[in-house]
Amino acid sequence: MSPSMTSAIEANFEAELQAETRYQKGVKHLSDSGITSVPKKYIFPPSDRPDLTRDDSPNSNPNLKLPVIDFSHLQGPNRSHALKTLAEACQVYGFFQLTNHGIPREVILNMIERSKRFFELPFEERSKYMSADMYAPVRYGTSFNQKKDRAFCWRDFLKLNCQPLSAVLPFWPSSPVEFRESAVEYSKHAKSLYLALTEAILESLGLVETVGKNNYENDSLKEFENGSQLIVINCYPSCPEPDLTLGMPPHSDYGFLTLLLQDEVKGLQIHHAGRWLTVDPVPGSFVINVGDHLEIFSNGRYKSVLHRVLVNPRKSRVSVVSLHGLQTVRPSPELIDGDNPRRYKDTTFASFLDYISSCEPKSKNFLESRKLT
Repeated sequence: MSPSMTSAIEANFEAELQAETRYQKGVKHLSDSGITSVPKKYIFPPSDRPDLTRDDSPNSNPNLKLPVIDFSHLQGPNRSHALKTLAEACQVYGFFQLTNHGIPREVILNMIERSKRFFELPFEERSKYMSADMYAPVRYGTSFNQKKDRAFCWRDFLKLNCQPLSAVLPFWPSSPVEFRESAVEYSKHAKSLYLALTEAILESLGLVETVGKNNYENDSLKEFENGSQLIVINCYPSCPEPDLTLGMPPHSDYGFLTLLLQDEVKGLQIHHAGRWLTVDPVPGSFVINVGDHLEIFSNGRYKSVLHRVLVNPRKSRVSVVSLHGLQTVRPSPELIDGDNPRRYKDTTFASFLDYISSCEPKSKNFLESRKLT
C-alpha cells in the first residue's frame, strides 16, 4: 500500500473516530453547535422514519383522544364506574390521561423548569454524570442504547435511581440550584400516585377488595411498595430535519406503570389500530401507560403498547418519566385457569438488563422473549 493511501485511510479513520466521540457527547451538544442538517449517525432507515406528510404528524390537529381518568373519581363514590373506565383503557389503548391527580401544580412546574435548566448547563457539567453502568444511581447519556444503536435517537437523558432514596440521593446532581430538592419532592409524589393507581388496577382485575384511600397495608400491595422507581428526564432538542430521525424508536416500557409528565410540545405517538397517532398534551395531566410488567402480571389481559417520540423542527421538548416496576414479576395465579393458561415466564430486572446489553432493543422484543405461548 502506498504511503498516500495509508495516510488517507488513517485520516479517514481519525475523522470517523472524532465524529463518534462527538456523537457520544449527546445531541444537545450537537444542537448547541448550530448544525443545520442531521448527521448520518442519526438518520433512520427509510422504513423506520416518521411520515410527517401524513395527518398524524406532530404539527397536525390532535388525532387521538386518550381515555381520561379523573383520579378524584377513584377516591370517591364513583369509584366503580372509574374502575370500569380504567380497565377498558388498559385493555383497548394501554394508555390513558390522568387528571385531578392531586400532585401540587408548583411541584410539577418546578420539576419541568429545573429539568430544562439541567440540560442548559455546560456540557462539562452534564458530562460528570455520564456512565455505562446501568445500575448507577445517576446516569447521563444519549440515544436509546448508545452502545448498541446503529442509528442514534435525537434524545439525551438523565436517569435518577430512586431506590433507596437515602442511599442514592448524594449522587444526584446538585446543579442547577434546587434541582435535587425538586426531584426528591417530585419522586415522592409520583411514588404515592403510582401506588394509588396500582391499587385501583389490582381491583379492576378482581385481585383485591376495595380498601381505604392511601391504605397500603394489604399484603397484595407490599411488593409494589417495595418495587423499583426510576426517574428519566428526556431532552429532545429542536431538529433541523425531523423527518429523518426519531426522539425514541418504537418500544414498550419495561416496568409495571409509567407516569409521563410532558411540557406543551407534542411528540408522543402511540401505535393504535394500525396507525401512529399523536397524543395531544393536556396541561396539568399525566399520561399513564401499561408496561411489560403489567402485561405479564395480568397474564395478557392488559397490554403494553408500542410508542415512539417525534422531534420538532422549531421547539425543544422535555419530558419527565417515572418508571415503576417489580423486582420479580410473574402472572398472578388468580388470573390463570384452564381457559387462560400461563402465558409468560418469571422475569427479573437483571434478565432485562442482560437482554438489552446483548442486542439492539426493538419494539416489544424483550417481552416476546418472555412468552410461553
